[in-house]
Amino acid sequence: MSFSPVVPTSGIAGWRFLQRTYDSQLGNFSTSQMRVREHQYFLDNIGDVKSASDLVSNRRLLSVALGAFGLQDDIDSKFFVQKILQDGTKSDDALANRLADARYQKFSDAFGFGPGEVRKTGLQTNMAEVVRLSNLEAFEASVGEQEGSMRIALFAQRELHELASQPISDDAKWFNLMGQPPLRQMFEVALGLPSSFGQINLDKQLGVFREKLQAVTGSSELTQFTDPDGLEKITTRYLARAQINELSGRSDSSSIALLLLQS
Repeated sequence: MSFSPVVPTSGIAGWRFLQRTYDSQLGNFSTSQMRVREHQYFLDNIGDVKSASDLVSNRRLLSVALGAFGLQDDIDSKFFVQKILQDGTKSDDALANRLADARYQKFSDAFGFGPGEVRKTGLQTNMAEVVRLSNLEAFEASVGEQEGSMRIALFAQRELHELASQPISDDAKWFNLMGQPPLRQMFEVALGLPSSFGQINLDKQLGVFREKLQAVTGSSELTQFTDPDGLEKITTRYLARAQINELSGRSDSSSIALLLLQS
């Protein structure tokens, strides 16, 4: 029997509840028989996987592997996934490096099947991390089935902090953020940018993102999100604006204000 997370309401009120109950809900989700069985199967068998072809040919293993990076929708795109793994990430023309979505680079790098890379499927610590990420992604997806904005907020709590902490230039951090759809959506909503914004030149997008964030937080640098308070502020701003956007589709401005006050 599987456990379904509880999200009693949307917006900031729902987020506060989810934060308070996160550990217990994640624990119940993680120990469901189905998840324990699939994760143990992965850990018992992934060490025998010697190539990208081996991984792609085992649907149970591939499901956990893709799920760890939020790429579970690619489960039936076997040729594409195998190419991502075989190319690795060391070459500029590797397929993962040519895609806008940075999650493919993380996926490929996690297994080390590319030219000049060290295969990681035999490394227990690395594969345990894949299982941990797969479990978190599955939990967040389950939350998202009830409230989509909560899934993005949970994703940001770990990914944005990790990105902000990386020893790379701030421009590189921004381009990485822009290449991760959940983080990009969060910032577009939080900063009041239209979805069509992604169609303009990348350098211009970077300038607008920086300008908007500076106006909201007083800094245009992503390093500010290594601070838990800074991370929480941008998250609650995103959730508030997401709720307003949702309500505006079915209510006038006075109804929106009333509903927000009541929540």
